[in-house]
Amino acid sequence: QVQLMESGGDLVQAGGSLRLSCAVSRSISSIVDMGWYRQALGTQRDLIAGITSLGEINYSESVEGRFIISRDNAKNTVYLQMNSLKPEDTAVYYCYVKVRIPIGARQYEYTYWGQGTQVAVSS
Repeated sequence: QVQLMESGGDLVQAGGSLRLSCAVSRSISSIVDMGWYRQALGTQRDLIAGITSLGEINYSESVEGRFIISRDNAKNTVYLQMNSLKPEDTAVYYCYVKVRIPIGARQYEYTYWGQGTQVAVSS
C-alpha cells in the first residue's frame, strides 16, 4: 500500500512563501506523474502543478511564475515551493501520485492521494 504524507501548510501573510512537502511511503517504479491539487472552500479540486516521470512540468495559469514543483527521487518526495502568495491561494492542498498498474495484458492508471494540508493566506 502506498501512503502520501504531506506537510508544510500554514498561515502566512500575502506576499509570503511556503514550501509543501509530500513524502511517498515507498519507491514506485511505475509513476506516470505526481504533483499537487488544491481545493478552496465550496469549490472543486483543481490541478495546479504536476511533474511526469520524464521530468516534464506543467502549472495552472493561476500559479505559473509563482509556484515551483520539484521532486527528489532519492527521498521519494515531491515539493511545492509557493512564492508571492495571495489570499486566493487559500485552500487545502493535496498531493497525488498517478501510477500504472498492469492487470493481465492491460495497463490501468490509479491515483493515490495525500490527506491534504491547509494553506491560509491573510491579506
